[in-house]
Amino acid sequence: MAQPPVPHDADVVRTWRPDHPTDVVTTLAPLRRGRADPTHQVTGRSVWRTTLTDDGPATMLLSPGDDGTLTCRAWGEGARAAADLAPDLCGARDDPAGFTPDLPLLADLHRRHPAVRVPRSGRVLEALVPAVLEQRVIGVQAQAGWRHLVHRFGTPAPGPTPVPMTVVPSARRWATIPVWEWHRAGIDPGRARTVTRCAEVGSSLERLAALAPQEAAERMRSLRGVGAWTAAETGQRALGDADALSVGDFHLARVVGLVLAGRPFDDDEMVATLAPYRPHRYRVVRLLEVGGLWGAVPRRSPRPTFVDHRRH
Repeated sequence: MAQPPVPHDADVVRTWRPDHPTDVVTTLAPLRRGRADPTHQVTGRSVWRTTLTDDGPATMLLSPGDDGTLTCRAWGEGARAAADLAPDLCGARDDPAGFTPDLPLLADLHRRHPAVRVPRSGRVLEALVPAVLEQRVIGVQAQAGWRHLVHRFGTPAPGPTPVPMTVVPSARRWATIPVWEWHRAGIDPGRARTVTRCAEVGSSLERLAALAPQEAAERMRSLRGVGAWTAAETGQRALGDADALSVGDFHLARVVGLVLAGRPFDDDEMVATLAPYRPHRYRVVRLLEVGGLWGAVPRRSPRPTFVDHRRH
C-alpha cells in the first residue's frame, strides 16, 4: 500500500528501532472506535492519533520505515509527552515470551503475525470512557455517541491531519457535560453517570498506569458502574495488558468456543479453556481477530437491541 506524503513540520520527531517487527495499523486497531473515529485515522501503513497529555493536546503520526524503524511525528503542546509515549503505544513493552500455544491453530497464528503487538497508550481515561459507552449496546450505537461527544466537547487537533480530527475532552469537561447532551448523544443515564464518576477522579485514574495491570484493574472495578468487562477493555488499551480477558462480552465466549473447540462456550468454559495461556489470554483473542477467524464464525445469538435513548 502506497504511503501518503509525510509532513515535515512536526514539533517533535522521534525515531526508534523496536526489538521486533511492528504492524502499526493492526497493532493500534483496538484503539480505533469505528472508521469515523475523530481521534484515530489510518492513511496507508500509518496512523494519525490524537491524545490529551498532562502537557496539553497532541496529534501523532506513527509511521513505519522501510529499514524496520518506527517514527512518531507529533504536534501541539503535548507533542513531547506524546512522542515519549509512542514506543509503548506501538507495543514496545509487550512481551510474548513464554507464549507457546499447544493448539496448532494458535501456534500458526502466532507464527504468521509476529508484527501484531498489544499497545499501551498510558492514558487511562481515554480508554475507559469509550469502554463505558460500549456497555450493553451495539458497537455502532456506542461509536456514534463517542463521535458526538468528542466533536462537541473536545478540541481541534493540532497539526496537518489528513481530515479534521479532534482531541478528547479533559476529565473536567467530561465531568461537566450537561444531562441533555448525553441525551442528544444517545447515552442512557446509567452510562452517563458512570463516565461522570470516572472523570471526577480522572487524575487518580491516570496514576493507575504506573501500577501492575491486575492491581489497576481492581482499582478501576472499585468505581460504581465499572465491572470486569469494562476494566479489561481499558487494560487492553491503556495498560498493554496481554492477559485482560473481556469476560461478560456479548459474543466473545461463544466465538472462542466455536473456533477452539467447535462448540459455543459460556464465560466459565472460556475462562477455564484459556487459563493455561495466562498471562496471554487477551493475546489469544487478538490472534483470533487478526487471523480473520472472528468474522468467519456465524452469529446465531441475538445482537443487543438498539435503543434510541434520545427518544426517552
